[in-house]
Amino acid sequence: MRDFDVVIIGGGVSGCAAFYVLSEYTDINSIAIVDKCDKWANVSSNAKANSQTIHDGSIETNYSAEKARKVRLSALKVRNYALNKNLQNKAIFENQKMAIGVGDKECDVMKNRFEEFRSVFPDMEFFDKQKIKILEPKVIEGADGRDRFEDVVGMGYEKDWCALNYGYLSEHFIQEGMEKNKNNQTFLNYWVKKIEPRGDGYAIISKNNEEIYAKFVLVDAGSYALPLAQSMGYGMDLGCLPVAGSFYFVPDLLRGKVYTVQNPKLPFAALHGDPDVVIKGKTRIGPTALAMPKLERGKYWFSKLSPELLKLDLNMDVIKIAMDLMSDKEIRDYVLKNMVFEMPYFGKKKFLKDAQKIIPSLKFSDLHYAEGFGEVRPQVLDRTAKQLVLGEKKIATQRGITFNMTPSPGATSCLQNAMIDTEEIVAYLNKTFDKERFLKDLSPEELNA
Repeated sequence: MRDFDVVIIGGGVSGCAAFYVLSEYTDINSIAIVDKCDKWANVSSNAKANSQTIHDGSIETNYSAEKARKVRLSALKVRNYALNKNLQNKAIFENQKMAIGVGDKECDVMKNRFEEFRSVFPDMEFFDKQKIKILEPKVIEGADGRDRFEDVVGMGYEKDWCALNYGYLSEHFIQEGMEKNKNNQTFLNYWVKKIEPRGDGYAIISKNNEEIYAKFVLVDAGSYALPLAQSMGYGMDLGCLPVAGSFYFVPDLLRGKVYTVQNPKLPFAALHGDPDVVIKGKTRIGPTALAMPKLERGKYWFSKLSPELLKLDLNMDVIKIAMDLMSDKEIRDYVLKNMVFEMPYFGKKKFLKDAQKIIPSLKFSDLHYAEGFGEVRPQVLDRTAKQLVLGEKKIATQRGITFNMTPSPGATSCLQNAMIDTEEIVAYLNKTFDKERFLKDLSPEELNA
């Protein structure tokens, strides 16, 4: 069978979540999902490519209280799915998590933030320096073995289901979706070359000139979503700033997740430490943030250079946005510093100083570059407003095809985004979505609100 009601392009956690929700909670007859790789979640949703965190807004200091309120509901859906399916210590993991402020200025920020966010997270705790010393002794221990001299405070949870292997979760979504509907099909090693209107739907054509057909197409292809949209004439007012993150490994020095205060002027994640859920006994520190002309990370700087990106960004609007960003000294210094981080030896020495904010006793010999870890995130540029767009971006054409671009926290929001897409798809196909059962299973708090 090559004809489907819905075809999803992209087998990361967002596409796999949509595949599951459409299969489990709608009366759609047939759904297919395609991916260019030989296994699911092989790029951004791979356990190596992200910080393995359920971002609910409690310890991410770049989130406003309003955004945290929304993100929290998205995070609960993912957490509840994993717990309902008994994926404890397979996909989802429980440990401590906190955001810390170091020094008087950051401590004041954390104190004010805790008061503001208590209404969103009523069970969250505030940690003084002595409490942090008990929970995360290496955060307080200085290089000389005594307590670090700065004041340190934090906010977070002593125990929370907060770590997730999104690769494992993606595979589970696929398994559940296939078991639910015998008409569903999956296509790996199917790299989409183009999408073209065909009859009352679309033909999805691979680089090997295979074709499958759909009445509705959902594009959840990460960095490749915008090039596919523009190849069909959609999203021509947008550009893309691909930002790659890298990590360093340190010994098992942290007991849980430790995040730091975000500079509000920087659109990239602040440094944080995360015990790796796949490689036991290792803690990852990162990410760095480096803009590069790629839609996907390769082993060498020249591998996987993206001609699609050149088509997107070789115009004066995008160049002007980039120049405006670089004209800000804080952003410019941050970009230059992260370029240094990628250098052998000198990068490691420079990164050590930043990492010591989290673990002051960290030594040069403790740091090891995490080769093959980290991936590209597409930061969308609005050519009309001439600015960077933060968060998810959707192009809903109202013509039976929708394109999603989901930088962080796209993985955390996978089931929330799947719900939104499902509502659009069933309306277009004149099908039904059992949203009440969906919320009862995954977000009873919303159902009862």
